[in-house]
Amino acid sequence: MVEDLIPEMVAICGPDAVVTDPLELRTYECDGLTAHRCAPGLVVLPETAKEIAAVVRVCARAGIPFIARGSGTGLSGGALPRTDGVLIVTSRMRKIIAIDPVSQRAIVEPGVTNLSVSTAARPFGYFYAPDPSSQVVCSVGGNVAENSGGAHCLKHGFTVHHVTGLQVVTPAGDLVWLGDGTGAAPGYDLLGAFTGSEGTLGIVTKIIVKLTKIPQLITCLLAAFQTTGAGGAAVSAIIGAGIVPAAIEMMDALAIEAAEMAVACHYPQGAGAVLVVELDGPTADVLADLAKVRALCEQSGATEIRQADDPDERAAIWAGRKSAFAAVGRISPAYIVQDGVVPRSSLGSVLDEIARLSAACGIRVANVFHAGDGNLHPLVLYDDASPEATAAAEELSGAILDLCIAHGGSITGEHGVGVDKSKYMPKMFADTDLDTMQLLRCAFDPVGLCNPGKVFPTPRLCGEVPGARRAPHPLVASGQVDQF
Repeated sequence: MVEDLIPEMVAICGPDAVVTDPLELRTYECDGLTAHRCAPGLVVLPETAKEIAAVVRVCARAGIPFIARGSGTGLSGGALPRTDGVLIVTSRMRKIIAIDPVSQRAIVEPGVTNLSVSTAARPFGYFYAPDPSSQVVCSVGGNVAENSGGAHCLKHGFTVHHVTGLQVVTPAGDLVWLGDGTGAAPGYDLLGAFTGSEGTLGIVTKIIVKLTKIPQLITCLLAAFQTTGAGGAAVSAIIGAGIVPAAIEMMDALAIEAAEMAVACHYPQGAGAVLVVELDGPTADVLADLAKVRALCEQSGATEIRQADDPDERAAIWAGRKSAFAAVGRISPAYIVQDGVVPRSSLGSVLDEIARLSAACGIRVANVFHAGDGNLHPLVLYDDASPEATAAAEELSGAILDLCIAHGGSITGEHGVGVDKSKYMPKMFADTDLDTMQLLRCAFDPVGLCNPGKVFPTPRLCGEVPGARRAPHPLVASGQVDQF
């Protein structure tokens, strides 16, 4: 029983770092995807890597499942706890250990917020490129688990492109390093395999990330269009011209309405869609691309174009886009944030089909997405007080994922699979593909204690019997990981 572990957890982390009160436990019952809820059996808040390793060893010996959680901003139920498990929360591990402008690296703990890395690096002329919309609060450890991207991943890449080393606690309780900090270590790419593994291969305790030089010039365009189709045509034209903006984001009329209510972003009135296009790099290159982007937007039917070079003006343009997810709460009591991907060439037809599905079932959908790489974030609005409305919203959300798959896309771009999308994995992958993926998971976690029930549809286990008490990890049972 998980309650039996309380004395050992208190001994490891201290009494103020162990949560047992039922009401306090409910604080951790879900991540940003509130449709899935489960109160954890026990919560611990370690402050060091050694404490996490000790906690994991206790769980491994007892055969108790454990789940890592960062800031709780995930949108796939990836950090959903279990009533029979221990939730290991890394939010107290918030040290920026080093900012090294010479090697263009930073070393941070997993609870460090995404934006704070750029803030710390800015005096040296650098920034941390991955920037999810929740970057003010989301943690770098969580970004590693989900391989988060953000608005600027079109040009600068996802988390995996910026992580050069990870200190992790294995499911056996070992404290090890993956990668050497250079990003060029020989051998199998375990670092790449771990990044985006959604907490199923171990728990991150330190992260070495690349820092990017602040560009010589950054400029931003806000282009308004009558329809999302016209905006999509502009996106295709820009990419087709060989231009790679730092970001191309799109919002439809409903998302714009919500953003206006929330932050008064003052986007062009009556717009059916807006594009936010940011360009960065050497001044000459940015100015040349800027003229081309403006001309392509005009040719695609832009009704208004605004330009912002000043940081405050750029921040004002980005305010509406960055607030979009939270802002939708102003116009709907509940909503599902979806995360599908389609080829850029299919954007127009997929958006038209989403609108048709929305109209057919009478459920509103606000579209916010990374248009440059086809990563859609449809927000399915519904009343969670109505079981029928909830079921209909979940059905529409699933239909959107089916639509993405049908167009050669994916069920997730950056939010992960978690518990929310595991049932869709067989629609993307054959049984042999899923079995091969599971081999990797079992190599790290043969007993299946590390964030079980996520990513893979059941029953894909590592030889264990569902419902039976799990045996200790083989390395733990043999005594090989008793000491550091």
